[in-house]
Amino acid sequence: MTSNLDHSEVLVGVDLNRPFHLPLVWAADEAHRRGLTVRLLLAVPPTHHGHHVDSTAQHLALRAHGDDSLAQAAARIHERHEDLEVVTELLDGMPAPLLCRHSRQARMIVLGTRELGRLAEFLSAGSVTVPVSAQAPCPVVVVREPEHITQQPPHVVVGVDGSPASDAAVSFAFEEAALRGAELRALLVRPSSMISFRESASAEPERLKLLTEAVAGPSAEYPDVHVTHEVARGHPVEELARASEDALAVVVGRRGRGGYTGMRLGSVVHGLLHRAHCPVITVPGPSSVPAP
Repeated sequence: MTSNLDHSEVLVGVDLNRPFHLPLVWAADEAHRRGLTVRLLLAVPPTHHGHHVDSTAQHLALRAHGDDSLAQAAARIHERHEDLEVVTELLDGMPAPLLCRHSRQARMIVLGTRELGRLAEFLSAGSVTVPVSAQAPCPVVVVREPEHITQQPPHVVVGVDGSPASDAAVSFAFEEAALRGAELRALLVRPSSMISFRESASAEPERLKLLTEAVAGPSAEYPDVHVTHEVARGHPVEELARASEDALAVVVGRRGRGGYTGMRLGSVVHGLLHRAHCPVITVPGPSSVPAP
């Protein structure tokens, strides 16, 4: 067993009803790159039935099904990398709170998605991706679509806006690119407005300077990572989603602590969870991490 504080695990949320192949593959590869343990966590939610005996029998059946799902997930991890250490954990409770509670010992959380609509994601009691992405004190990876490994050169995209959360995302993105031997595409999106073309043109050097300064520190730490800088104009979700079409992953920062329902996740991150064409990595900023 690993320490609760050493962040030596990749924590994977396993769905009781629909085992996800892509998140398991992503988590296995990432754990292999980083030399980490994979912890597969499956939560069995409480049953609601009028008769206690029936409710208990249903819950026991769900736990048995959960054990099978975890065994299948672990087998899939070992098919990918047989040398990885895999820990399975079957717990009673709602998935999102349990994943957030166990995330304190994780380097990152990896999730799949049921591809619920935005309203359903908010209202569903079993919603996982939004509340976990909003609350977890570690990076959260939502693998909705596969990474684009055939694109040459391979690259990671990071959204930059100069905030502390963005700085955390930039640092993680450099680390991820270095581990993969990939390039990094740093993208700053300036929302369209009614300002004149002359004002727009005069602002570009300032935006490019902000972008360059935001990546300067990590760039010195990872000199082998080639970085491209780009200032785009448009809607941040649309531009980052467009950039994700040929990327290994898109990395964005998360501001604030996030409410229980995930309503404070932020429009850009929330939009990307539904629009991106590659895995989305949400990195909490300094103020996002709850006090111990």
